[in-house]
Amino acid sequence: MDHNLLLLFIPTFFAVSITPGMCMTLAMTLGMTIGIRRSLWMMLGELVGVGLVALSALIGVATLLLARPNLFLFLKYAGGAYLLYLGIQMWRSRGKMAIPATPVNQDSVKRTALISQGFITAIANPKGWAFMISLLPPFINADTPLLPQATQLIAVILCFELTCMLIYATGGKTLRHLLQQQSSVKLLNRIAGSMMMLVAVWLVVS
Repeated sequence: MDHNLLLLFIPTFFAVSITPGMCMTLAMTLGMTIGIRRSLWMMLGELVGVGLVALSALIGVATLLLARPNLFLFLKYAGGAYLLYLGIQMWRSRGKMAIPATPVNQDSVKRTALISQGFITAIANPKGWAFMISLLPPFINADTPLLPQATQLIAVILCFELTCMLIYATGGKTLRHLLQQQSSVKLLNRIAGSMMMLVAVWLVVS
């Protein structure tokens, strides 16, 4: 990949990644409720999903998928319904992801559920596919092999996605500590639940 194109791509995608979106809101919510360490499993799923979307955009698969929007419907609605259910549970201070009134072991939240949340949120958003299609091709040099260029671009994308999710998750954890000093656990759960429901609605209507 051309060195100048890579230097231009780095600040461009960082600006995109740091902007609040579904995955960043999810990272903040989980950082608030289950902590940064457990949230890493969601981030793993999200990174796999984003990497898949980026690779598909580079090889043209995304164009075909966007031409058949029905392929997205099941993941969108099923994923949105699940996140909405979690948000309602958190709002009611119930479920494994809600902040408990007394300290408990939050390792009870299943890793597979967290990975699935991140993966579905990343791949079931048509706007994410459309964005990758519009952003990535201009940074590809048609005169050089695609694989090395794709590897570089996706590595940058995943690095920034992880960095920004960690920032948001840290913000969520910090918010929890600040609010716990002057508010109830019930209020924290309602804030986190509202954010989770926002992600769910965002996913379905996008």
